[in-house]
Amino acid sequence: METITLDEIEAAARIVYAEMQATPQYCWPLLCERLGTEVWVKHENHTPNGSFKIRGGLVYFAHLSLSSKKPKGVVSATRGNHGQSVGFAARRYGIPATIVVPHGNSVEKNAAMRSLGVKLLEHGDDFQTAREFAKNLAHEEELQMVPSFAPLLVTGVATYSLELLRGVKDPDVVYVPIGLGSGICGMLAARDALNLKTEIVGVVSAHANAYAESFSCKRPVESPVSTKIADGMACRIPEQSALEMIWKGVERIVEVTDSEIAEAMRMLYECTHNVCEGAGAAAFAAAVQESSKIKSRKVAVIASGGNVDRDVFAAVLKGDTYTL
Repeated sequence: METITLDEIEAAARIVYAEMQATPQYCWPLLCERLGTEVWVKHENHTPNGSFKIRGGLVYFAHLSLSSKKPKGVVSATRGNHGQSVGFAARRYGIPATIVVPHGNSVEKNAAMRSLGVKLLEHGDDFQTAREFAKNLAHEEELQMVPSFAPLLVTGVATYSLELLRGVKDPDVVYVPIGLGSGICGMLAARDALNLKTEIVGVVSAHANAYAESFSCKRPVESPVSTKIADGMACRIPEQSALEMIWKGVERIVEVTDSEIAEAMRMLYECTHNVCEGAGAAAFAAAVQESSKIKSRKVAVIASGGNVDRDVFAAVLKGDTYTL
């Protein structure tokens, strides 16, 4: 993927801000107390659909709407947040959207997507299988496939990183969760565009660690997915173009367990009264795991989303994670 420039990110920001405000970044005293250092939280759980993904969708569809041949419809695959982004932006630009999810997907994410007017289909038992089905559907029904990782999506989500890195002076380290990679690649793009030396640390589920394995081996590695709480990070096959950026610019990748994520969700709620889904709490879970490494450093974590089903969140708060 070609280098994303500051001008391109700022142009993307103008598209995003036509639909939503910049999200806040707050330094919460209780979180600083718990970690023993200065901690900032970038609240992407505060967007109109509760996730950073909306930014990429808005930029992707803004460019799609300017193309000479508007598609009769689009199709994509998701575990939920990307699908909400596609649904939100497709409705904004008057393009019919079909979304494919695996069986057993989040009930409330499915409901949110349907509320945006998408045609929701269930297929397969994981994201990868759903994605292959969506690709076939695109061919059969002459729909445009909207990928989960693409330069325009990365440029769009890089706008939250630009907000954070301009809003917090010289952070030493930023923890970013990795699903398919658009968020962390956007952070790398924004950091480099601003010529900062901030360390970028990727975070994956220990039960979906394809990116961690690929980072260590310096080649793409497929890895099974068994996480029950971090559906936004449930990636079995990594994206080659995302890996190439990650290999060049990421300091390290931290693996966090479902138990660590659940504890981070509880801590974030207790200390800030913010609701974070599993993937949304993963960056903070990694900072907790590495708390001895980050003493006296200025730390930022990305709360990438808050779209967790009520029953799941209630179980997490009670500590009943074994029931998930």
